[in-house]
Amino acid sequence: MREIEIKKNDAEQRLDKFLSKRFKTMPKALMYKYIRTKYIKVNGKKCDISTKLKEGDIITLYIKDEFFEEPQYDTYDFLKAPVKLDIVYEDDNIILMNKPAGLLCHPDENYHFDSLLARLQHYLYDKKEFDPKAENSFAPALANRIDRNTGGIVIAAKNAESLRILNQKIKDRELKKIYLCVVHGVPKKKQALMTDYLEKNEKQNRVYISSRPTPNSKTIKTKYKVLETFNNMSLVEVELLTGRTHQIRAHMAYIGNPLVGDGKYGTNKQNKNVSLKWQALCSYKLEFAFETESGILSYLNGKSFEINDIWFWNYISRRG
Repeated sequence: MREIEIKKNDAEQRLDKFLSKRFKTMPKALMYKYIRTKYIKVNGKKCDISTKLKEGDIITLYIKDEFFEEPQYDTYDFLKAPVKLDIVYEDDNIILMNKPAGLLCHPDENYHFDSLLARLQHYLYDKKEFDPKAENSFAPALANRIDRNTGGIVIAAKNAESLRILNQKIKDRELKKIYLCVVHGVPKKKQALMTDYLEKNEKQNRVYISSRPTPNSKTIKTKYKVLETFNNMSLVEVELLTGRTHQIRAHMAYIGNPLVGDGKYGTNKQNKNVSLKWQALCSYKLEFAFETESGILSYLNGKSFEINDIWFWNYISRRG
């Protein structure tokens, strides 16, 4: 018999979610069986997979010892990533980072030791703000993500409560994410709110836009404003009112103005004289616009953060 005490970062989650994180090698079917047959109890009582855990709860487990095998703590994968972060803002609960274009937010299926998440965890580990040995189920995590080849602000949470709040605020559209991009040509309208339909093709890793819904499409809303035009290019500010895969890139291309440097939704002919390795797109501004209760993050309401050094701007502006 073993016992686990629920800590602050473990609280407010379902029992099955906690157990899946704590015992990664335990098959779900076996976990459900252990709960159903009282081999797993909460505070000495029969529980359910949906039991909401509270700080201080005691989970009693009559399960195989093999599931308690401790990982090798001197071989954390995140320690292989460089501690190289461009920090826009940081406090005890959250951290905003300027992700460089070309860096993955999370390791992909081929696994890259270097990712923004790994850099974040390495950074906090060195600061002694993250100790995997002291945590049952939580690790610092990114609350949003942007494409590998897009640069800009990514939000991360240092504790579980902040992560829950951020996830809910993003879902409820109470965080404004504003982008800058450079497109080929000049959009017909200087500003517009575009509403269309996006369908994702997983095999091709690209999306398709149409003016009418299709069986597998999702509605997209993209708001843009042309800030400056030069040399048959335009600097455009974009606000995402929905957050779909490749939304800005595909939507701007759909109206005839693909992003400069975008080989997927633009053309080689358009980009042949542009020496950009990635598309000219940056998530440059973040605004906290809470409309509902925001708990320990209430102090952020009304605040905005902005990147002033846009990675592609020096190159583009010299060509104007």
